[in-house]
Amino acid sequence: MRHLLHAGLIALILTPAVPTDVRSQTAGERKLGVTVIELNDVIKGWSARRQVLGQHVYNDKNEKIGEIEDIIISPERSASYAIVSTGGFLGIGSHDVAIPAAQLKLSNDRLVLPGATKELIRAMPPFEYSRK
Repeated sequence: MRHLLHAGLIALILTPAVPTDVRSQTAGERKLGVTVIELNDVIKGWSARRQVLGQHVYNDKNEKIGEIEDIIISPERSASYAIVSTGGFLGIGSHDVAIPAAQLKLSNDRLVLPGATKELIRAMPPFEYSRK
């Protein structure tokens, strides 16, 4: 199960999301949702909420340095950044930072950020969502 989880995260991070079934639409026609056949593909997929968010991030010394709070999808539809949170308790006093997705590695069924420490993460500029 953990292999599937991490394979899914790596796929999300490294693979741009490109529609696999692009069909032309008839003028005035608007498709909403998915068909029963397409739903089978959705069911076979994996959930970022269930299998990525909240996963611990370790450094190359096997020390837990934080956890994945969010995945930022670029306008080109690829996972460009992981929001990693460190410190705090129950979300209070935590420090969130944006880490380029390509910097995260999969090692021994764990997400690893080589060279990172909690101190280095805390020294990074904090990530804040746009207020738009």
